[in-house]
Amino acid sequence: MHTCEHILNQTMVRMFGCERSKNAHVERKKSKINYDLPAAPTEAQVEEIARRVNEVIVADSPVTYEYVSRAEVPCGVPLDKLPEGATDCLRLVRVGDYDVCACIGAHVAHTAQIGTFRITSTSYKDGQFRIVFKLDGTEWNE
Repeated sequence: MHTCEHILNQTMVRMFGCERSKNAHVERKKSKINYDLPAAPTEAQVEEIARRVNEVIVADSPVTYEYVSRAEVPCGVPLDKLPEGATDCLRLVRVGDYDVCACIGAHVAHTAQIGTFRITSTSYKDGQFRIVFKLDGTEWNE
């Protein structure tokens, strides 16, 4: 689920020019993630989000780690979600050439292990677009 969150975040950034989510509730069975958007995406856009996320998953890209100092973090990689008091040495997580971000979470070794991404519902209120999703075909959902 966590690696899928990275892919979904990058997909939203690319499609809508928004920031990565600052409010996510990621669990094994289903997850919720919110994005600041000026308007609700259309049904066709929601379908395109799912299509793009699944396209990245089936590409079977490697998920790799790199340890760098804050000064070595590539331009455009946000550090605003780091906990207070985080050290100078940061772990960057790369999902193939699709996404890179600083993260301490657990991840799969390659994207094909994720399963199929499915949006189960969406809502929009007060500039917040919420996506509820689950993964089908993963070992804990079979």
